This record gives sequence, structure tokens and C-alpha cells, in this order.
Amino acid sequence: MQLIDTHVHLNFDVFAEDIVSIADRWRKAGIVHLVHSCVEPDEFETIRSIADRFEEISFAVGLHPLDSEKWTDGTADRIESLARSDRRVVAIGETGLDFYKAENREHQKEVFRAQLEIARALDKPVIVHCRDAAPAMREVLAEFQSNVGTVRGVMHCWSGTPEETRWFLDLGFYISFSGVVTFKNARTVRESALLVPDDRLLVETDCPFLAPTPYRGKRNEPAYVLSVAESVARLRDVPLETLADQTTRNARELFKLSIEVEPRDRPR
Repeated sequence: MQLIDTHVHLNFDVFAEDIVSIADRWRKAGIVHLVHSCVEPDEFETIRSIADRFEEISFAVGLHPLDSEKWTDGTADRIESLARSDRRVVAIGETGLDFYKAENREHQKEVFRAQLEIARALDKPVIVHCRDAAPAMREVLAEFQSNVGTVRGVMHCWSGTPEETRWFLDLGFYISFSGVVTFKNARTVRESALLVPDDRLLVETDCPFLAPTPYRGKRNEPAYVLSVAESVARLRDVPLETLADQTTRNARELFKLSIEVEPRDRPR
């Protein structure tokens, strides 16, 4: 059985001391590939150095909406240049909208649109962060696809309602579920996980955040995506192997991944 964790942040300091042990655990759990997200372009070299150590890692480059005030006249060119600089860059992001505490909503939209343009120009998917912003997100994406053209991507760490989920499925997006789907109070998230078609479903950890039950409250790590997959498989009443096979194929398709059955260890 193979699984892909489609959203990790291994460059965070909490992983610095035991990254090799973490990798051993994800391999034992059947995780054959990971997609490393990016919060801001300044992270790029650190993320690339992690991918140099573990060849089952692909990565993204982009600017998170909570960092959108860091956007300058040269940021778009920098993101595009970095994305072109390494064949392991498989996505733009994470980008999107976060209106939870934001007062810069229009600026976030502008920064998001600019990254959609980069993704379309490079024919790469976008990794979309959306918090308390689904109606605005729907509007921006629909307008972009109508006026500019199709862009593909994933609504990552999805916690939207079934109605919101249908919005983004109708726009052609994949939906990725994290450890949130295992939480007792996440009823609407589980309802959403039930309606996503087999060929649009992904799983992730978003580590080090949001560790699934039974690890809740601890540091999250890629091996725990197995718990997410087990929960979604039970919810959808399918064997774990079926769920793993489908989500792995979906990740390969979305991110255009070429994955070996058994990743080879590299000197570290």
C-alpha cells in the first residue's frame, strides 16, 4: 500500500533535530511521496535542501495570504523564476485567502490572482489556502477561469461545508482532507468528505499542525497521514487499500508526479 502526503511543512524548526527519524517513520507507514508547501519565497532554499536529502519530496513556491503584505513589485517574477529553477517544483503555493482576522482582503485577492497567473503560465496547479473566505474564493476563481483561463489545483486542509465543497468541485478543483476530518466536532468536514468524487480526493497532514486523532495535541508528522486515510476510508466505507490507491493516483495526476515504488535512501 502506498500513500502520498500532499501538504507538509518540514522546514519548520520543530523538525530540525529528528528529521531522519521522521523520514524513517513515514517510509514505514507506506508514505512514498510528499509535497512540501511554501509559505513565502524566502523559504525556497531551505525547502530545496530538504528535498536534496529525501528524494521522495517534491515542493512548491508561493506566498501565503497571511504574508501577503510581503508582496512587492518583484515577487511575481521571483516566484516564477524559482518555480522554473528546479524540476521538483510541482505547484504554486500555498496561496489563497484568509479572512479569519484579515483587514487586507482586497490586497489578498490581488496577490492570489497574481499567483494564479503564474500557475497558469507554468501549467502548474495551485495549492489553495482558504479560511473563512469561501464565497470570495469562489468569486475570484470563477472570474479568473472565465476571463483568463483554466487553472487546476487543490483546496488544501479543507474544512468547508458540503455546499462550499460543491462550489470548488464544480470549478475543477481537488479537495484534500487533513487530520481535522478525525476530530469529533468536525461533522461538516466529514459530510464534505463523503461527497467528493473518488477522482478528486486527496489526503494530507499539513504538519506540524492539526495532528489527527489519536495524536491530537502532539506535533504532527507525515507518517500520521495514514490515520487521516484510515478515517476517510471508514467514513466512505471502502477498504484502506482502495482509498490509498485512489488518493495516490489522484496526487500523481494533479502534481504530475513520477514515483518509484520504493524510494531509495540517499546519503544524508
